[in-house]
Amino acid sequence: MILKDKIIIVTGGSGLIGREIVDDIKRKGGYAINADINVSTDLSNGTINVDVSDSASIRNAVEEIYTYFGHIDGLVNSAYPRTKDWGAFFEDINPVSWKQNVDMQMNSCFEFCQYVLRYMAKEQKGAIVNIASIYGIVGNDFTLYEEYGGTSPAAYSAIKGGIINFTRYLASYYGRKNIRVNCVSPGGIFDHQHESFLRRYNEKVPMGRMGNPDDIAPAVSFLLSDEAKYITGQNLAVDGGWTAI
Repeated sequence: MILKDKIIIVTGGSGLIGREIVDDIKRKGGYAINADINVSTDLSNGTINVDVSDSASIRNAVEEIYTYFGHIDGLVNSAYPRTKDWGAFFEDINPVSWKQNVDMQMNSCFEFCQYVLRYMAKEQKGAIVNIASIYGIVGNDFTLYEEYGGTSPAAYSAIKGGIINFTRYLASYYGRKNIRVNCVSPGGIFDHQHESFLRRYNEKVPMGRMGNPDDIAPAVSFLLSDEAKYITGQNLAVDGGWTAI
């Protein structure tokens, strides 16, 4: 029970990866709070409604959690909101859409960290894990999309790369307060993608398959736990070897 009695906020805890992170934290003894727009607030059952695109909603949610529990031990930024035109080809991206996606994904990560870190700094302890991506580490392989005419969003790479270095900044800034900040960068996660995408991905990745949410969650739980008490500022790629080639 490496997370016994730890109070941990998980943004986007109703999402594909977020759900498994919430469940894994619970299995390891922690109290996971699903901070998501698609849940109602019931802290006794581990949920709080929050709109990550709204600063006041983020601030109020963090304050409510701290008031209810008296401390916050961990934060996982896994929310993945995006505009309806997410996935447009680079030439077709509307600058307004680009700014909205940066605001919803990168800026919400900043705001959650800022509010939570105020309380962690008082306690002189805490751990944060930001969810990034292999496409924040390496360039995109656009051959994966050729057969069906898809693409990978440009904003995704920019945002995830930014989150990785933002993580390093926070680790350096808060290390002397005994607060650790790390990243987990998943590889491709199976979500019923196009058959040609799956075939090409599986042919390239060394482990021969896409990842699943339960490949990612244990890495997050480890970094939140005291088992990782001397690890900070790191980006752990959980990618089946994608970034090794």
